Amino acid sequence: MKALVVDDDITTRIVLQEVLSNYAEVSICTDGAEAVEACNRALDQGGPYDLICMDLTMPNMGGLEALQRIRQSEERHGHLRSSAAKVIITTASNDACTISKAFQELCDAYVVKPIDRADFLNILYCLCPIG
Repeated sequence: MKALVVDDDITTRIVLQEVLSNYAEVSICTDGAEAVEACNRALDQGGPYDLICMDLTMPNMGGLEALQRIRQSEERHGHLRSSAAKVIITTASNDACTISKAFQELCDAYVVKPIDRADFLNILYCLCPIG
């Protein structure tokens, strides 16, 4: 499995990389613009990401805009929703409007920071075929 962690907070990146490294090859981006570029590269090379963990509030480009662009790129490459990357929003915001907007932009799960390892793994097991 290929995973992309997108967060400007180093602590979150370290935690997610540590958890995911047991199940996936993990790449890191520090903002949404980098994530869009990384996803486009992966799609162009025929090895798209299976999982993206995306913060919402980041410099240069926020998570929702990045997610919109990533979903559009997946669509252009012929990846229907069922074959697209699973996206877990990882953010400090637990505002109902923000959560609703994230799901409208086609995320698969939403985790409020600080990330609880057990809860995150439960979500991961539900979304991705990991063993």
